[in-house]
Amino acid sequence: MRVTLGEEIMLLSLDDETGVTKDRSSTGWGVAGGILLDLVLAGRLRVTGGRLEVVDRSPTGVPLLDGRLERIADWVGSGRKKVSDWLTKDQPKAVRAAVESLCERGLVSEEHRRLFGLLPVRRYPETDGSVEREVRDRLTAVVVDGAEPDDRTCGLVALLHAAGLRRQAFPGLPRERVEPRMAEIAEGQWAGDGVHKAIRDLQAAVTVITTTAAVS
Repeated sequence: MRVTLGEEIMLLSLDDETGVTKDRSSTGWGVAGGILLDLVLAGRLRVTGGRLEVVDRSPTGVPLLDGRLERIADWVGSGRKKVSDWLTKDQPKAVRAAVESLCERGLVSEEHRRLFGLLPVRRYPETDGSVEREVRDRLTAVVVDGAEPDDRTCGLVALLHAAGLRRQAFPGLPRERVEPRMAEIAEGQWAGDGVHKAIRDLQAAVTVITTTAAVS
């Protein structure tokens, strides 16, 4: 079963050894946006003018996506609602749903510990690094080496760029080496017209929300 965009962003944002999420808030925006984009690519959602519409409620066969689709459909109803409102609503829940999915796939494991011997915390160290390596190789190929991206990789780069997750995606590489190319790919010129519009709208929504959150 193919790993979803939200799960890919989650893998990039989890420390492989400690299992701690790096920048949980920004990661949440990226994960929630990735789930939406996967549902757009699967033909279940439509994003136009910053608004979200359910066009097909049938299951995709991917538990993570189907769980979010059911919730989105109940929330949207028969109308259209703002993408930014859904992202704000779902951001913390999307992270938990993505992590649980990664656990079920056997890519990370759940550990229960106590912080300072008192506060219970959960951590998710990596148990199978093959998927994350493939994601990082794909990102390096298109961002660093200049390969032509497909629709999914365009969307992944756009969401990472919008959510400010450059360091998680390219640890150790200077900003000037990757950000201009990420911005170029985020324009979506390689994607089909419908996907391009969805990437643009989702990226805009994530950018506005993360900027507002940072200012707050």
